[in-house]
Amino acid sequence: MTGLVFSSVVFAALLHAGWNALVKTGQNKQSGMLLLTLAHAFFGLCILPFVSLPQGTAWLWLIASGLIHMFYQLFLGLAYERGDLSRVYPIARGAAPMIVLIVSLSFGIDSLRGLDLLGILVLGLGIVLMAHGVFSSGEDRRLIPLALGSAAATAGYSLVDGLGARVMGDALAYVSWLLVLSAVFYTPVILALRGRSVLPRGGGQIALGLLAGFASFIAYALVVWAMTKAPIALVTALRESSILFAMLLGWLFFRDTMGPTKILAGLVIVAGVILTRL
Repeated sequence: MTGLVFSSVVFAALLHAGWNALVKTGQNKQSGMLLLTLAHAFFGLCILPFVSLPQGTAWLWLIASGLIHMFYQLFLGLAYERGDLSRVYPIARGAAPMIVLIVSLSFGIDSLRGLDLLGILVLGLGIVLMAHGVFSSGEDRRLIPLALGSAAATAGYSLVDGLGARVMGDALAYVSWLLVLSAVFYTPVILALRGRSVLPRGGGQIALGLLAGFASFIAYALVVWAMTKAPIALVTALRESSILFAMLLGWLFFRDTMGPTKILAGLVIVAGVILTRL
């Protein structure tokens, strides 16, 4: 992984944690997720006239990813209804590299160095510690399966998008088409589940959603581009440095409790990220 790819992924991680904090800010988490999804589609539509049209099997990758993103958004919104940003986010994001690693090794998608493998395993240990904190601190345990569902979806779309962008040969075009399709799939489903209560209300909420959507769009475009330049499992693991940013944002802006276990888990996750860069 080159320095440019590394710095791009870490910057994307900061943006990713930022938009999650914005979604967590709202009273209705699924409403925030819908607004984010619609903002994705808006920015994607703005770019589509200037990028290439998907051809052949690229459509299959895009449709598959759009459906997986729909489940990711549903699980993440539900998890945020039940837990802190600094608890849900690390579990949801940190378990994904483990799943990607298993699939990558099982199917020979990419080759990894010994330190890359060790770093991802250390990341996994940090996630186990983070999840354990839910039981020891009396939090709503229902957040764990929802956060893990989000992690599984993250792993799924990471693999699909990394391979799909390689097939298409244009990361920006791929992400633009993908996020439009994601809105097409997610919007009717969340409206059917929650009704009009999820529709955005007020100029302030819409402006916040556009800001989060822009940050998220740029972040994911950078990540998908990085996946065309470096092993998908490694990029996915490094992307989870966003966990530290989310923990810090949760502590500063949402007054999330930062007990010893949570801090230790965060430090273990940092160690995993560092190992992937050595």
